[in-house]
Amino acid sequence: MDRFQEMQTFCAVVDAGSFVKAADALHMSKPAVSRYVADLEARLGVRLLHRTTRRLSLTEEGAVFNTRCRELLSGLEEAEAEVSSRSGAARGLLRVNVPVSFGIQTLAPLWDAFHELHPQVRLNVELSDRVVDVVEEGYDLAIRIATLSSSSLISKRLASTRIVLCASPEYLNKYGEPSNPADLAEHKVIGYSYWLDADAWEFEGPEGPVNVKIHPWMFTNNGDTCRAVALAHQGIILQPTFLVGDDLAAGRLVEILPQYRSIELGIYAVYPTRKHVAPKVRALVNFLEEKLSELERC
Repeated sequence: MDRFQEMQTFCAVVDAGSFVKAADALHMSKPAVSRYVADLEARLGVRLLHRTTRRLSLTEEGAVFNTRCRELLSGLEEAEAEVSSRSGAARGLLRVNVPVSFGIQTLAPLWDAFHELHPQVRLNVELSDRVVDVVEEGYDLAIRIATLSSSSLISKRLASTRIVLCASPEYLNKYGEPSNPADLAEHKVIGYSYWLDADAWEFEGPEGPVNVKIHPWMFTNNGDTCRAVALAHQGIILQPTFLVGDDLAAGRLVEILPQYRSIELGIYAVYPTRKHVAPKVRALVNFLEEKLSELERC
């Protein structure tokens, strides 16, 4: 039996947490997945997984084997990528990490178009607003919306997004519109936990920089939640145009204090520094650069 298929199947079971989910991910039957893992354990003479009716977990030997399998499988993918880079063919599994709201609102509608262009690439898109370690966590590429500091990673600026202060017309009719940033201290504000200074907002006004201490009645680590709360007329938010742009255009939200501009953030693709950039990574970077520049012009 194919040892690499055994290892791929075992790792898929570990990632999915069940044989059924792994079978779905691999487009195999559950009996086939179970047989691969059982044959692997029989050949090695050790139990790799603890099985109960509720969950799977790695044995001590399974944890060691899982680490080694991933190293070998990653090495195989890199070897294939290095060879195929000469022909420019994009293929293989592409693990991508993207911010939650941006991944849902902006990127999700684009994935099928990428697949049409590169049918041999299988996407594994994981959504998280934390800053992942691209190398340690095994991602091929991550999308970051930030002011990037120096890094050992390669970064490619794809687009930009403006951060906008806004609220619903109903909220402003009820509580009044701030006439200057200092008034925000007296308003119902929804704070975003991942801003660098979550309880202070910075603006560039007619007379220079302004830093305002805010007193949020609510914090959240998710931009979609900020937007939903604002649309429910519950307060003022500071969120990017990719998330609230349609609401502003439709009048569901209103920009507040437009003469006081908040920051503009770059949207970057970041990926490990390697001598040979895999064609699948290069293909996705080029695709996103084109598609996001089109969205910026809209």
